[in-house]
Amino acid sequence: MEKILIIGLGSMGKRRARLVKGLRPDMTICGVDSSEGRRAEAAELGIRAYASIPEAVEAEHPEAALVCTAPLSHAGIIHTLLENNLPVFTELNLVDDGYAENQALAAEKNLPLFLSSTMLYRGETQYMKAQVQQFMEQTGKKVNYIYHIGQYLPDWHPWENYKNFFVGDKRTGGVREIFGIDLPWLWDAFGPVKSIHVEKDKISNLEVDYPDSYMVTLRHENGVKGVLAVDVVSPKAVRNFECFGEGLHLFWEGNPRGLYTFDHEKGEKVAVNTYETFEHDSRYSDNIVENAYVDELANFFAMVEEGAAPRWSFAKDQQIINLIEKIEA
Repeated sequence: MEKILIIGLGSMGKRRARLVKGLRPDMTICGVDSSEGRRAEAAELGIRAYASIPEAVEAEHPEAALVCTAPLSHAGIIHTLLENNLPVFTELNLVDDGYAENQALAAEKNLPLFLSSTMLYRGETQYMKAQVQQFMEQTGKKVNYIYHIGQYLPDWHPWENYKNFFVGDKRTGGVREIFGIDLPWLWDAFGPVKSIHVEKDKISNLEVDYPDSYMVTLRHENGVKGVLAVDVVSPKAVRNFECFGEGLHLFWEGNPRGLYTFDHEKGEKVAVNTYETFEHDSRYSDNIVENAYVDELANFFAMVEEGAAPRWSFAKDQQIINLIEKIEA
């Protein structure tokens, strides 16, 4: 591939553009955004930007596209890109609008349809998945986990009001986004969910029309139990995970330096390093690591160019969206 089209030139679109350039320095990037101001900013970064997809496709003849707009706009954009015979990478959807239609269209045209699920590309989550599965297979024992993810909603994008981007919308709210980000890797590591129990309410003065904090107990089909605490009110951004069973104890503080296993003989936690080096964008919490974003883009390129299998799919994501709907209900 020599040329790629990025739909949406906001913060995520610009981040993807930067990562594409780091991964494929010779690749040409063009873009689409309805905002004249964003198109002008993109031009300063060397990205030729257009007001519509048809205009960009006619002028640039890109070979694939990345959808980096707000989730509720994804379905229509994906459909348009597929109709223009472009392989599609899309950011988190959070809703299943157009899932059946777009999967059918992609299959009909034999086009790759790739769905981002960045946590599946984190070295820490993959390490914990391997450790848990090995432990359960070798011992026949089960594990439990406790996981708290939270951050004060106005701090998510300090450069804009939280009511002005998609986390202010009930269908794609901040709590729902956290579920959409973290449930896939929990599902991948511990298996499908058999049953849930939910407690939820609003404990802040945030101007949102959805509960701002959830406590969820998950029972996986293999017998694993998990307690998931999700909120958009924690003053400090937090991602604290602990998994324990008779003979296994893992701790993760949400960043590459915060992964530990417990050495019972020594009676102490031992650090685990799953990265030789890692990149971090200073505008975000230290829980946000750039390596995973690069790795999933590499997976997309391999899918388009070599027919590689993606780690996540629309079919799998449908199960997660169904689970989120049950939690919210």
